[in-house]
Amino acid sequence: MTRLFPLLTAFLASASTVLGAALTKVSSFGTNPTGAEMYIYVPDQLASNPPILVAIHYCTGTANAYYTGTQFKSYADQYGFIVVYPDAPDSGGCWDVHSTGTLTHNGGGDSLAIANMVRYTISTYAADTSRVFAVGTSSGAMMINVLAGAYPDIFAGVAGFAGVPFGCFAGDSMWNSACANGQVSKTGAEWGDIARAGYPGYTGKRPKMQLWHGTNDATLSYNNFGEMVKQWTNVLGVSTTPTATLTNSPLSGWTRNSYGPNLQAISAQGVTHDIQVQAGDVISYFGLNTVGTGVPSTSSTPVVTSPASTTTAAAGTVAKWGQCAGNGWTGGTVCVSGTTCIKLNDWYSQCQ
Repeated sequence: MTRLFPLLTAFLASASTVLGAALTKVSSFGTNPTGAEMYIYVPDQLASNPPILVAIHYCTGTANAYYTGTQFKSYADQYGFIVVYPDAPDSGGCWDVHSTGTLTHNGGGDSLAIANMVRYTISTYAADTSRVFAVGTSSGAMMINVLAGAYPDIFAGVAGFAGVPFGCFAGDSMWNSACANGQVSKTGAEWGDIARAGYPGYTGKRPKMQLWHGTNDATLSYNNFGEMVKQWTNVLGVSTTPTATLTNSPLSGWTRNSYGPNLQAISAQGVTHDIQVQAGDVISYFGLNTVGTGVPSTSSTPVVTSPASTTTAAAGTVAKWGQCAGNGWTGGTVCVSGTTCIKLNDWYSQCQ
């Protein structure tokens, strides 16, 4: 019993730490003004001083839907970082990207809840404060713009699939038709001032960004893509003229414009609002595709190949990690050789 007592004490002291490769709810993580819920995925092989990725779901979605419908947990298994999956408190599953509180540093709203999820994770797992990132789709993509403006001190990088500029939805309602329809246009300086007002007086480093948008988006107009480019080039102090352009990157018909090292904007020709989440590309852009300290370089976890190293799809076929089916899907359904169309949920199947 004398020998067992120190082991029992150590176990009880660590009981509040969530361990194991499963999506787990955290019931208390700090100030939570809106009642947003926190779910966390901690891989079995966790890196020491691990990075954090916050993965934010779309309207009508849930933390579990984004957990099962994207590949971020597989990359976490491979590279040893933590994934936080927030769950929106709104009955429609949308995020508050409109209120004054959420658009202000430590002002309240869903953004404060998400910031406190990160702060909890840093404290609980001794995570790397310099390697905290966020990715989101639709309403989640709108939220990553909010986080980039209101919490640039927390996030080193953000990536959004089909979003709108910071502050574009500002007002009394969860939905802003003028912004959604692409009718809100401002100069880069005007958009930049709106974003900088999210954290008045902040002079520190700004997060790097990836912006993704389909040209045929009928839910959040493609016009918002150009407005976001104007906003964040101004905030980052770079020209609106791309420093590099890659065509068919990462998929056929998609064009990647870089504005210096810290901003990429990827236009997906012919793609609707149901834009495919390019998880491997995001992971690579954030620099999360390296095995962290404490994670074996060879393990039993599945190795997920980055899109950069996959075979380019022939005309009429879907590239690896591309969408191949789902409710409302009108794109290609035949996967490139060596991959199979795998159903992840009713709205999204992917070539794997």
